[in-house]
Amino acid sequence: MKPNSILFSYIIRELIPPFIMSLAFFMFVFLMRQVLEMTDLIVNYRVGFSPFLLMIVYSLPYFLVFIIPMSVMLGVLFTFLNMSDSNEITALKAGGVSPWSLLWPVMTFAGFAMVFTSALAVFGMPAGSAAYKNLAVEVVRSNFNIGLKENTFNDNFGNMMFFVRAIDRKSGELEGVFIEDSRKAGISSTVVAPSGYFLPDAGKDSFVLRLENGMISQVELDKKTTHAIGFRTCDMRIDISKMISGMRKKAHGIKEMRLSELAGAAKKGAGTRQGLSALMELHRKFSIPFACMALALLAVPLGIESVTARKSAGLGIGLSCFLIYYMLISGGMALAGAGICSAGVGMWAPDLIMGGLGIYLMVRTANDRPLDLSGSLAHGVSRAFAFFSRLLSISGPPDGEKNFP
Repeated sequence: MKPNSILFSYIIRELIPPFIMSLAFFMFVFLMRQVLEMTDLIVNYRVGFSPFLLMIVYSLPYFLVFIIPMSVMLGVLFTFLNMSDSNEITALKAGGVSPWSLLWPVMTFAGFAMVFTSALAVFGMPAGSAAYKNLAVEVVRSNFNIGLKENTFNDNFGNMMFFVRAIDRKSGELEGVFIEDSRKAGISSTVVAPSGYFLPDAGKDSFVLRLENGMISQVELDKKTTHAIGFRTCDMRIDISKMISGMRKKAHGIKEMRLSELAGAAKKGAGTRQGLSALMELHRKFSIPFACMALALLAVPLGIESVTARKSAGLGIGLSCFLIYYMLISGGMALAGAGICSAGVGMWAPDLIMGGLGIYLMVRTANDRPLDLSGSLAHGVSRAFAFFSRLLSISGPPDGEKNFP
């Protein structure tokens, strides 16, 4: 089929609306939890609306890398289910059009989606993830209460241990404050107060904690003496530079590395868990975008020959295939992480399995063999898993990845 043919253009035009609708649906679903958490920051912590919007924008590349392959498959599936339902597929077969020729516009569409998804994975994800974490650091710096958790011991403040029983999110008041202070050499102080609140300090990475109606107990280890002091108001300066530094280090982890950095980390850390994580992330940046091609190939025969399935069942068929695909992804990551197979096999086997299943179903469709959806899927998946098992037995555990320090 030529790219400038009427049928080629028609199928491309038919693919776009369901693809956009699926993309919008999955973006809504995936971002809903993120939006709820960010709304909590606005309502309870009075974070500005601008950081809220920036957090959503910075999150988009990560979500799009995963939902574009899903949207491509559903777009193809709905398009061919619609064509089957309106007997267009039957008319094309009667006119001598082979089902194999219908793959050209689909693979072209999936190819463009794969290139765009690869660009997001290679460039968008590291930049967006790093920007998101850096923005989170600034939000915590300006709204320190976000860094505290109720009924949890917080030890991110140097030689201080915090425990807060309850936090009023609207007023910022702390209830049931317990602090163990070991900042002074040879002196251990324990501060207990029923209430307190934070005040801004002149330092950029510091806050003033004002406690009310509490008690300070001090133990001087060298002199072996103890002191207890009651107070109505006590101001303590809290340095959060250590916590900010730790958050900044996390802001440039494996997911924030570019290709050259991942390749260097994988080579430098060969035989270690960190090196394997970098190698897995390197493969995943291309294997997940390639799923656009594999899942689109699978969707064509499902849409053409699913006689008993119509539009109402299209979403269920697509989600079932995605469930299988992402189970394979998770399984591949677990097997590669345990050193049972190489990172390449673990990351690329799901694409090979789903693509191989698509070819198997496409051959049946091209030969006019009736497609029993449940039976063919079960048979195809069983063959795919058998193929996956043979891959694992052939590849074996990679050298230096059986045990990690």
